[in-house]
Amino acid sequence: MKRSHPVVQFALLAGPLLSMLDSSIVNVAVAPIARELRAPLTTVQWAVSGYLLALGAGLAATAFLARRYGTIPVYAGSILLFTVASALCAAAPDAYALAGARVLQGLVAAPLVPLAMSMLLGTSGNARNMSPVAGIMLFLGPALGPTIGGALIGAWGWRSIFLVNVPIGLLAALATRRVPAAMAPGPTDGARFDLPGMVLLAGGLTGLLYGASQGAVSGWAGTGTLAALAGGGALMACYGLWARRREQPALDLSLLRQAVPALSMALCAVASIAGWAAVFLLPVFLQTVQGRSALDAGLVMAPQGVVTGVSTILGVYVLGRFFTVRTTVAAGFAVLAVASLGLLLINASTPLWATGLILACRAADIGVIINPLLQVMTAHLKPDELSDANTLFNAIQRVAASFGIGLVASLYASTARTQGPVAALHLTGLIVVAISGAGAVAALALPATRDVTAHLRRPAAVRS
Repeated sequence: MKRSHPVVQFALLAGPLLSMLDSSIVNVAVAPIARELRAPLTTVQWAVSGYLLALGAGLAATAFLARRYGTIPVYAGSILLFTVASALCAAAPDAYALAGARVLQGLVAAPLVPLAMSMLLGTSGNARNMSPVAGIMLFLGPALGPTIGGALIGAWGWRSIFLVNVPIGLLAALATRRVPAAMAPGPTDGARFDLPGMVLLAGGLTGLLYGASQGAVSGWAGTGTLAALAGGGALMACYGLWARRREQPALDLSLLRQAVPALSMALCAVASIAGWAAVFLLPVFLQTVQGRSALDAGLVMAPQGVVTGVSTILGVYVLGRFFTVRTTVAAGFAVLAVASLGLLLINASTPLWATGLILACRAADIGVIINPLLQVMTAHLKPDELSDANTLFNAIQRVAASFGIGLVASLYASTARTQGPVAALHLTGLIVVAISGAGAVAALALPATRDVTAHLRRPAAVRS
C-alpha cells in the first residue's frame, strides 16, 4: 500500500493534533482568562475540566456514530464542529459561556483521535507506511501545548489560543474530501443505538476522568474525589455486564477478553505514564526551579517529539525485519528504564541541552514500544471493528494517563514541600524507572514471533 498523499496525512493529523493541544493549552490561560473576564479561578477552571469531562462522554458515542454514519463523515463533521466550537470559545463574553463552549469542544473532539487512528493505522501493515511527520506531530503536540499557549497569550491574548484552531480546522475539514473511501469503512447496515449502554459508559468515563483530575488538584482522599471515582468505577462495571449481553453494545469490549490485545493496551498505558509523567513535570521544574522561560521549556521538549515521531516508524521496521514483538517491546521498556535514570542527574543548574538530551534518549524508546503494540492490537481486526478497538484504546489511554500522571504529580508536589523540588524530581525519576522495569517484565508475556497475528484468537462472536 502506498503512503497516503500529504493532503490526506494533513486531514487525518490536524484533528488529533488540535484536540490534544486543546487538552493542555488552556492550562496556561486560566489566570489571564480570570483577569479579563473578572471571574473567580474556580469558575474559569471549568474551562479545563469541562473539556476533559466532555471528552469522556463523547468517547462513549464514537464507535456507534462511526458504525451508523461511516468513519470519514463522522471525522469530517467532528473537525468542522470543533472549529465552530473553537470560534465560540474565542468569542465568549464571560466565563460561563466559555465553559459551555469548551464542553461542546470536548464532545466533538472525542472522535478525532480514535477515528484518525483507524484510518492512519488500519490493518495489513498500514502503520509501516505512516510518515515520520505523522509520528512527530502526534507526539510533539501534547508536549508543546503549554509552550504554544504561553507564546500565543503573550503575543495576542488568551483568545488567540482558540482562534488559531479556526483556519487549521477549516483547511482540515476541506482536506477530508481527499481521504479515499478505501481507508475507512462506511455505514454498517442495521447499526443499533444502545442508549442504556451509552449512558453507563459516558457516566463511567466522566466519573473516572473527573475523579482523577480532582485527585491531582485537591487530593486523592477528598470526598468529591472518592465519590467520583467510586461512582465512575461502579458505572463502568455495570456497563461491562451490560455489554456482555448485547449483540451491538455502545462500545465492544471483546478485545479485553483476549489476552494479547488486552496486554498490549495495558502496556501502551504503562508506556504513556512512564513517558509523559516527566514531560508534564519538567516544564514546571524548569520554570520554577531553574528560572527558565516558557519558551525555553518548550524548546527543551521539541527534540523528544522529533525523536519519538521517527522512532514510531523505526519500531515497526525493527519488529517486522529483525526482532519479535516480545523482544522489541521488552527491550524498549528496558532501555526506557535505563534512560530514565538520567532524570536523577537533573538539578537546579543542569544546562538545557543536557535536559533535552535526556528527554530525547527516553523518547526514542516510546516509539519503539507503542507502534509494535498497536500492530498487535489491530492486526487481526476487520475494518468495521477498528472504530471500536481504537475508541477502547483511546479511552483506556486517557483514563490510565489521568490516574498515573495525576498520582505522580501529587507525589512530586508533596515531596517538594518537605524535601525540595530537586529531591521530588529524583523520586519521580525512580518511580518512572520502576514503572518501565515492570513494563519490561510484563512484555515477556507477548508473542515470541514476528507475525503479530500468529498468537491472536478472534472472539467467539463478532459483529457481522
